[in-house]
Amino acid sequence: MERLDPRTTHGTPDPLAPGGQGAFPGGTPGGTFDPWRYRDDAGVASVDLVGYKVEAGDGGIGKVDRASHEVNSSYLVVDTGPWIFGKKVMIPAGTVNHVDHDERKVYIDRSKDQIKAAPEFDETADTDPAYRDKLGGYYGDTYAAIPPGTAR
Repeated sequence: MERLDPRTTHGTPDPLAPGGQGAFPGGTPGGTFDPWRYRDDAGVASVDLVGYKVEAGDGGIGKVDRASHEVNSSYLVVDTGPWIFGKKVMIPAGTVNHVDHDERKVYIDRSKDQIKAAPEFDETADTDPAYRDKLGGYYGDTYAAIPPGTAR
């Protein structure tokens, strides 16, 4: 499956547009990134992803320790093991590019450096709106819309 370019816009269909296709192919008007919702084409459905390996754009980062499928509040908690000294990271569902169920791997469209630089995971604050805004903002910043007609 083709990997998505994080410099381009990816979103979910706009339910207000005729046919639910949004104003632009493959996304919502303006390419809105929804960090807390799995992409329709990611192949996640309601499968339990715990134990799946997680692959960033430039290599493996760990295994899924916990996965949420809550509406508009989905995420993965990834145990990075020795890669970042046993640190756990919370990754919003919107970063999941696709899932390979045969190989039990989740592919995210972020680099290892972006994961390392993410806000520290706080198990006590995972439902706190301020923490989620901070985390969603961090991952959303890499989805800045590129104006139409701009060279990439």
